[in-house]
Amino acid sequence: MFASTSIAAHLTRGIVGAALIAWAVFHQSSNSALAVIAIVLALVAMRGCPMCWALGLVATIGNRMRPFVG
Repeated sequence: MFASTSIAAHLTRGIVGAALIAWAVFHQSSNSALAVIAIVLALVAMRGCPMCWALGLVATIGNRMRPFVG
């Protein structure tokens, strides 16, 4: 459910989400409205919370390690 098609795509989504969260934390006092928008965009990029992203990473790696049965 949370898995991506590739590990690189999943890691890219995680990096973008983490960068948006970091920006929001550091700028919450000066740009509170933009910080809220950044958090929402981070949740969209990660397809949910950071824990959901981590679960998806494990599922993506698991799908890659499992032999293809066709």
